[in-house]
Amino acid sequence: MSTSPIDLLQTRRSIKFVQAPGPSDEELAQILQCAMSAPDHGRLRPWRFKLIRGEALAKLADMAIEAIRVAGRPLTPEKEASTRRWLANVPVLIAVACHMDYTNTIIPEDERMLATGAAVMNMLNAAHLLGYSAYWSTGLGTYVDAVNEALGFDPLEYRFMGYVSMGTPLRSPGAPERPDHREFVQEWAGA
Repeated sequence: MSTSPIDLLQTRRSIKFVQAPGPSDEELAQILQCAMSAPDHGRLRPWRFKLIRGEALAKLADMAIEAIRVAGRPLTPEKEASTRRWLANVPVLIAVACHMDYTNTIIPEDERMLATGAAVMNMLNAAHLLGYSAYWSTGLGTYVDAVNEALGFDPLEYRFMGYVSMGTPLRSPGAPERPDHREFVQEWAGA
């Protein structure tokens, strides 16, 4: 019996601990192309992505851990070790930023951030539909300017929004528990 796309979307969940194999270059292109379908007021396409793979993952860990230390928020030795172990297994990490373009005064900043978030959600869904697990994290120096700059996201032009990791889950996750949507919906019939 085949599963409908709606049924598949309802099984998506965030899974941090992944391993190889990750998406192939062709699959990664499909995932990134899905980001281009995000709703985007003014067609600003504010999302920006940096692929981090292979040896660059260890370089990211070194750079970010040092930048966090210099910023006065050093990781504990245990957190540093767990961060390095996590990254050592991640096949694909995507740094996510929103280009703010302050010359455009028509489209509010919030709408650019929402568009970037929608692009990431499309990527998370696409990865899931291709059989991979993904996780959006704001750790590893997301709010440290030196990390943003090292990734090429000047804090004066971009809002860095974290990382998306993708790969095959280390463990088979159970079915996600979801609340009933009716707990979050009310019908409005006018004032």
